[in-house]
Amino acid sequence: MNLIVCVDKNYGIGRDDKLLFKISDDLNFFKKMTTNKVVVMGYNTFISLPNCKPLKNRTNIILTKKNLVIDNAIVVNSISKLFNELKNYKTQDIFVIGGEQVYKELTDFCELAYITKVNRITNANKFAPNLDKNQNWKQIKISEKYFDKDLEYIFTIYKNLNPKGY
Repeated sequence: MNLIVCVDKNYGIGRDDKLLFKISDDLNFFKKMTTNKVVVMGYNTFISLPNCKPLKNRTNIILTKKNLVIDNAIVVNSISKLFNELKNYKTQDIFVIGGEQVYKELTDFCELAYITKVNRITNANKFAPNLDKNQNWKQIKISEKYFDKDLEYIFTIYKNLNPKGY
């Protein structure tokens, strides 16, 4: 399983259920990495998607305690049910895409993390786990600096040195 996220300098990911940044290169990278793959998200992330619809050309799995049926998505109500469902897919094809609670619950089970880091501090009120402060995670790749309008950012890849099994 993998994690993919765009963060500010404090690992902020959102404010009031909205993304902090809309960077074309990052959105294109996200699409490239997750198309024809499995995306795992919480309910708040799902309802923040365009038109509140599952992402096209992906298997959408929504982890929520709500008892819902959503067209073109798989809804699971617990981590154990999620892990049971994920056994149907190749681990390298699974991407955790948010939000805050789902990242907290699943980061330790991920093998790789694709993190776009924006060189800015924001007023975020939702955060991803800070992998720079986690001894189990090692940065294995870093891009050159990129710019989008007044935003400076880099693409990084982290490897979990001790992922939990599920």
